[in-house]
Amino acid sequence: MPAKDAFHAVVKTALEKEGWLITHAPYALQAGTLELYVDLGAEQVIAAEKQGQKIAVEIKSFLSPSKITELYAALGQFIIYRIALQKKRSQSHFIFSSS
Repeated sequence: MPAKDAFHAVVKTALEKEGWLITHAPYALQAGTLELYVDLGAEQVIAAEKQGQKIAVEIKSFLSPSKITELYAALGQFIIYRIALQKKRSQSHFIFSSS
């Protein structure tokens, strides 16, 4: 299980204040034989629902000395999670937008 990012609680509270219902923390995904946890930074994912929409939120803080390395890691995570979510959506009608 991934560790929580430094800003996990703040992001979760902000989503709840905006009317989102937190349904998973973390949100587990499968990518082939790999089990992934959507987590945009340190290590925690939040899945939420609002008015029929579903989102997966990855929390990233970029606190290490090498910001570019963290950016590369975050971009790689985003690409992998996006593919896994698209596959899941095609199997179960999960709504995902990259906009």
